[in-house]
Amino acid sequence: MATRQGTGSRRMRPNDPDRRTRIARAAIEVVAERGIEGLTHRSVAAAAGVPLGSTTYYFQTLDDLLEVALRQAAADNVRRLREWEESLPQDAEFAVALAELVMGYVRDQQPSTVVEYDLYVAALHRPRLRTVSMAWDQALTELFGSRTDPITGRLLAGLFCGLVMQVVIADPSPPYSEVETLFRRAIDGPAEHAGRMHRP
Repeated sequence: MATRQGTGSRRMRPNDPDRRTRIARAAIEVVAERGIEGLTHRSVAAAAGVPLGSTTYYFQTLDDLLEVALRQAAADNVRRLREWEESLPQDAEFAVALAELVMGYVRDQQPSTVVEYDLYVAALHRPRLRTVSMAWDQALTELFGSRTDPITGRLLAGLFCGLVMQVVIADPSPPYSEVETLFRRAIDGPAEHAGRMHRP
């Protein structure tokens, strides 16, 4: 009886409190290396350096693994974006900063960018993932809107996601000057439109 209680106690209080997070990050690594189709409990366990039973203990299905990977990837990305925004001077040209950010995603963070889009697209066929992907969209809208206004923030969020994907997969990719021009038009457009509306 004492042995069974001890085993149960270990299950309730695992020695490795960070194991769940390690498994989540390992799932991101597997998707980065093999794509969504390469995600299995066994491949994630190997990447995390944990027994296979640990992955099924925390995440019973592959969709559970995908969900936690998407949540972790989105949280990491939002954290990096907030740090980026906080580091920008208040008088920085936002269109220039956004263009540099897009190019940096491809130049410095292409592997993580690709996996984040893989996970994001997975929500198209897995409704349970859509809440997480929508939360990422909302974070972008709020962050960009804090430098402009809510409507422009939403426009910039959609433009940002589309441009990152284009720069990653297009051959040749759009030049920096074009990316900056698009952001500048998105930011300055409402003012120009209002000016036209008031012309005689």
